[in-house]
Amino acid sequence: MFLTEGVRSAFANAFALDSGVDFTDEERALVDRLARLVVQRRLTAPAVMALESARPLSFIGSQILVFFGPLLNVAFSKSDTDRLVHLLERRHSLDLVIDTIHRQEEERL
Repeated sequence: MFLTEGVRSAFANAFALDSGVDFTDEERALVDRLARLVVQRRLTAPAVMALESARPLSFIGSQILVFFGPLLNVAFSKSDTDRLVHLLERRHSLDLVIDTIHRQEEERL
């Protein structure tokens, strides 16, 4: 069976992954705030361990944040929580979060 060009072009990028390297300044500022909260509470090791272990399920993990949204609203506004969820849906965002936590932990020491 031959696929028509329309169907073939529709599926050409069906399983493509984003490069993930283009974070906005607002996203970086949000990650900085998150990392600062983690480092201030001296939760670097548990946070990094949780993020690394959840890496294969990062999309599902971001959806769990929707469930825990009311708890996150203590530290973040509703719009920031929504932006954090959308940020963590992206594959390479965990690298940004982990690297930022490590950088701020080194600055603290």
